[in-house]
Amino acid sequence: MSAEEIKALERRFIEELNKGKAAAMAAIEELCATEFVSHGGTGEDICGIKDFKHDCGEWYRVFPDIHFAIDDMVVEGDKVAVRHTWTGTYKSEFMGIPPTNKKVTVWEIYIDRIADGKFVESWVRYDTLGLMQQLGLILTSEKVNYLAIISYQLKKHIYQGIKIKAFPNYF
Repeated sequence: MSAEEIKALERRFIEELNKGKAAAMAAIEELCATEFVSHGGTGEDICGIKDFKHDCGEWYRVFPDIHFAIDDMVVEGDKVAVRHTWTGTYKSEFMGIPPTNKKVTVWEIYIDRIADGKFVESWVRYDTLGLMQQLGLILTSEKVNYLAIISYQLKKHIYQGIKIKAFPNYF
C-alpha cells in the first residue's frame, strides 16, 4: 500500500470509531486481521480481533460518547504513527470506580502496522496519568499544593506554642 492509502485506511478507521460502538465493532471485523495484536501499556497484549473488540467495547461502555480527532499522522513503509486526542464522558464504572459524568480529554500515540490492507499490529500509549487526574482518581499538583497549605495551617494553629517531646522540630 502507498503512504496515501495507509493514511486513508487510518482515517476511515477513526471515522468508523466516531460513529459509535456498533460501527467500531464492524470496522474492527472488516479492517483488522484475525491475528491482530495490540501492545498496550498494561503489560499484556491483546491478541485477536475477538479480544480487541471486547477491549474497545469496554471503552465505549465507560465513555459512550468517545470521539477521536487525528492530530498528526506519519507513514514509513508498512507502519503509520498517529497522534490523536480523544474525548469522552465518564458514564460507567471503571476499575471499581463509580462514574462521575466528567468529560475528559486524553492524548494518545500509536503505531499501526499494515499488511494486505489490514491492521495487523499496534503499539499504543496514552496519557494514563492525565486521564486518572481528570477522573479525580489521582490528585493534581494544584490539589496536592492546596492540601499541603491546609495541613501546614492546621498544624500551625493546633500546635501553636505546643512542643511535643517526641517531635520537637516537627511543628
